[in-house]
Amino acid sequence: MPDFQEIARLAEECGFAACVKLDLQTLEFLPAVRDMCAENRCGKYGKSWACPPACGTLEELQEKVLRYSAGVIVQTVCTLKNSFDWKGMTDAGTRHKENQEKMHGILKKEYPDVLTLGAGTCTICETCTYPDAPCRFPERLVYSMEACGLFVSRICKANQIPYNHGEGTVCYTGCFLLE
Repeated sequence: MPDFQEIARLAEECGFAACVKLDLQTLEFLPAVRDMCAENRCGKYGKSWACPPACGTLEELQEKVLRYSAGVIVQTVCTLKNSFDWKGMTDAGTRHKENQEKMHGILKKEYPDVLTLGAGTCTICETCTYPDAPCRFPERLVYSMEACGLFVSRICKANQIPYNHGEGTVCYTGCFLLE
C-alpha cells in the first residue's frame, strides 16, 4: 500500500499546492464529459495519442483506470494579476505539467505502472506523432481526466479538495494512479 504521507511530501517538493488521497469509488466515467472532447474546443481531438479517438473508448479507459488500487489528486494553484491574465493562466498550466512530469518520473521508480491523468492533453512532445507513427514516449503519456470522462469538479468535491481556490486564482488538477 502506498505511503500517502510520503507521496504528499513528494507532491509538495514537486511544486503542487495540494495533494489528497483519491477514493477510487468517487470516479464516475461520464459519457457527457467524454462527448465534450468531440466538440474539439481545445483543438486536440484526433490529434494526440492522449485524446479521443486515439486514447481508446470511454469503456477502455475506465477499465485501464480501475485496474489501479490507489491514487492521489494533485493541484497546482497560481495567483493571477486579474481575471484577464491569460499569460498567468497559461504559465500556471505549463507549471502544472512540469510538476506532473517531475512527480511522474519519481513515482515511476517505485510504482513502475503509475498512470498519470492530467489537466488537458499530453504535452510531452511539441508535436504528437498521431496518427502517422507510434507514440514516442508511451510510458510518459498523460491522458486528460476529461478524456476519461471524469468530471473534475465533482471528483474534487467528493475527495474534499477545493476545485476553486478563490478569486484571483487558477487551479489545475491531475491524478496519479498507483498499484
